Amino acid sequence: MTDNMLHKRTVEFRFLAEPTHVNFGGKVHGGMVMKWIDQAAYACAARWSGLYCVTVSVGTIRFRRPILVGHLVELEAKVVHTGHSSMHIFIQVRSGDTQTEQLPETNHCIITFVALDEQGNTAAVPAWQAQTAEDRFLEQYAIQMKQFSQQVEQQMLDFYQQNHRGAQA
Repeated sequence: MTDNMLHKRTVEFRFLAEPTHVNFGGKVHGGMVMKWIDQAAYACAARWSGLYCVTVSVGTIRFRRPILVGHLVELEAKVVHTGHSSMHIFIQVRSGDTQTEQLPETNHCIITFVALDEQGNTAAVPAWQAQTAEDRFLEQYAIQMKQFSQQVEQQMLDFYQQNHRGAQA
C-alpha cells in the first residue's frame, strides 16, 4: 500500500461544541453527534474512493459520555475494511476540556458507505489491506458488525414478509 493511500485512509475533524448543538438537558444532542459521524465518515469514504459515496448503514452507536458546550470535539474516521464498492469506516468521537490534553472517547461506531459513479451505479474502490495488529482487529470488528447486521436485517425481512402475507389473507 502506497504512502499516498495510507494518507487517504484517515480523516480528522476538530471543533468546539457550541451552544446551538445542545439538547434540553444542556448536553450536545445525540442527533448532532450522529450528523458529525456521518460527515466525517463521508469525507473519509470520498477521499479513499475518489468518488461520491452514500451511507448504507451505521452500526452500534453507543453514547458513553456526554459532550459539553465548549468542549473540544475530535472525530477520527478511518477505512478499516473494503469490499468491491463498499467501505467500512471506523469512527471514534472524543471530547474534553480545551485546557487539558485529555480527550476521552465519547463513542465509536462502524459506518458503511458505497461508492457511486457519475450514473449512480456502484463503483469499485481501492482495496484496504490491514497493516498493524490494530488494523486487523478493526477489520475483523467491521466484518463481524456487517455479518450481524445482515443476519438481523434478514430476520426482520422474514418477519414482515410472513406477517404481511397473513394480513392479506
